[in-house]
Amino acid sequence: MNEIDERHPVITPRRVSFDWSDTPLHWIPDEPVATHFINVLHLLLPAGERWFVRVYKQTLPLVEDDERLRREVKGFMGQEAVHAYSHQGVLDRQMLAQGLDPRPLTTTIEWTFRHLLGDRSPLRLIPARQWLNLRVGVIAGIEHYTAVLGQWILDAHELDDAGADPTMMDLLRWHGAEEVEHRSVAFDVYQHVSGAYWRRFVSFFVGVLAMPLMVYFGAAYLCRKDPTLKGVRPRIRDYRRAVRRGIFPSNRFMISAARTYLRRDFHPSQECSTRKALDYLATSPAALAAGYRADEPAS
Repeated sequence: MNEIDERHPVITPRRVSFDWSDTPLHWIPDEPVATHFINVLHLLLPAGERWFVRVYKQTLPLVEDDERLRREVKGFMGQEAVHAYSHQGVLDRQMLAQGLDPRPLTTTIEWTFRHLLGDRSPLRLIPARQWLNLRVGVIAGIEHYTAVLGQWILDAHELDDAGADPTMMDLLRWHGAEEVEHRSVAFDVYQHVSGAYWRRFVSFFVGVLAMPLMVYFGAAYLCRKDPTLKGVRPRIRDYRRAVRRGIFPSNRFMISAARTYLRRDFHPSQECSTRKALDYLATSPAALAAGYRADEPAS
């Protein structure tokens, strides 16, 4: 078994595809609300990851003096572009095909990333370079969460026990494995272009304080628009039930991840397991169909 470099694994995109024709709207059986809690990812990630790529194009000139980091940034951008496309497929070919139209909300989300978090700060209050540093810090904080959530989904066998759709699980686990794989890149870019701890602290909260609200309002929107639910709204007890069943991460898990990230000596390579990610990718139906082999880098 080859030794894994937890900080600097090879990062290149796996150009996967998914067939949603047999995936039910409620892909966790008898759990429509829990399904929509997780479906919020599909609402946020296409616009969010396209935003990551746009921001990182602006960072490339700032990392020219570190060839390895520049190479990793390009690999990161390639993976994020495939992630955005793959989650967009859920919206276009799984939800819409079954009568749930997410477009009014995703249009608002897209506007938020393009304008409120675009190339110029709102009301031009922050100089361009400082605004770029802040956005890079926001991405570093978000990427910490996507990595630990990626590790969580790799380990969440309760979803399999609940009968979750295998194609959706492969999407989530393939994506989660790649988030674990490239988990150091955003943090290393932030350290390279800024590195200030106070900005890491501030930008983390800019990025993640809204997360519980986004999950709730996104799930509420999906439940309201779901043609089979007739106005059902997600409730706190629905969330707690999903957590008890192990099919949704807990608030305690999310708070623990925040405390870890805010340590001054934190580095993402200390968290999660690249070996576990690669072990999943070696068996992922989508990755294998894309030509990925466990004994060679992705291509």
